[in-house]
Amino acid sequence: MISRLLPLPVRRLLGVKVTTRPPAYQLLDQPGSLAPLLAALDRVDEVFLDTEADNMYHYKTRVCLFQLMVDGEVFLVDVLAPGLKVEPLVELLAHKHLVMHGSDFDLRLLHDLCGFRPKSIFDTMLAAQLLGRQRVGLAGLLEEHFGVAVDKSGQKANWSQRPITPKLLNYAALDVWHLPALRDILTKDLKKLGRLAWLDQQCRAQIESGATGFAPATDIDWRIGRSERLRGAGLGVLHAVWHWREATAQRLDTPPFKVCGNTLLLQIAEAADQGDSEASILERVNLGKRHPRLITSLAAALREGLACDPKTLPRRPGRDPNHVSLTQSEVELQDRIKADRDRVAAQLGIEGTLIANRAQLALIARAPKKIDEQLLPWQADLLRQEPSLKS
Repeated sequence: MISRLLPLPVRRLLGVKVTTRPPAYQLLDQPGSLAPLLAALDRVDEVFLDTEADNMYHYKTRVCLFQLMVDGEVFLVDVLAPGLKVEPLVELLAHKHLVMHGSDFDLRLLHDLCGFRPKSIFDTMLAAQLLGRQRVGLAGLLEEHFGVAVDKSGQKANWSQRPITPKLLNYAALDVWHLPALRDILTKDLKKLGRLAWLDQQCRAQIESGATGFAPATDIDWRIGRSERLRGAGLGVLHAVWHWREATAQRLDTPPFKVCGNTLLLQIAEAADQGDSEASILERVNLGKRHPRLITSLAAALREGLACDPKTLPRRPGRDPNHVSLTQSEVELQDRIKADRDRVAAQLGIEGTLIANRAQLALIARAPKKIDEQLLPWQADLLRQEPSLKS
């Protein structure tokens, strides 16, 4: 109780968790209500932005809410509100510098929604990674730097449900409220270490990857997990029950994993591969009390899969005929580059994969002189100075 009487800065110094009062915000959920936000955007070059989506509750992910902090004001835009046209807002945002946290998903989602591509971004998660922070999630960073204890229940909330509760609106507003101060702290620390240019390169790359959107569906998406181990009946059954799950999820408007997980699909396919009967396989299946009606349609899919000729199923693309495995000397070079990468990363206090991942290491080992085609300039410069690439 005594800690509550102390000034906020003192409480933070003492390590007392602080739940700040929710910031004031304007909820824009009526036709024509965007006018004050659009006017505010005309006055600034920089916007603090976050989004909420319903990927945990529907088959097709939708953007449900925009959270924006503009010129010190917080605006919450209900994207699903009837009659509310967000196109003018999105068009304006494309010309602003955006400060976001963990922007990859948001940028891909917005690209698929309307072809959105920002002019520039500052991603506080990328900044935290380049500083070697142990906790790079927004909740962790807010607790570390401001002593703010964030209610994480909003991360799994159904943002498509209307009306949005005051508790969720407060949570959403808090997501952008601390971004200006967090950006300033991370910028100062990056500047001290000489890594601001690294972040700029990372953010530019994030924009490029976001502009590709999410990977489109293919005819081999059903080949999940350990499917390469299956032969004969197991392949036909996996193909059939995977498509059954997709069709069921689409019909129920729910994410496929809420119909059943990949583990269960593989167990069914593996049982079929071992010659188990339809009845025996269905005895193992437990879709839970919520889905008793699904057993009938699953049984039909199972029978379809058992009757399928696996030779007729779509196959994974074969290995590129022009692909050549690394030679022994290239494998040895790859190992030396990896050792150098890990040593440099440890000295910098960052994850090694931030400098180069496994696939990139292999490509560099094959063609060291083409390192600039595989890495960002800051990454390539670090590795070029190491013995493995100097020799």
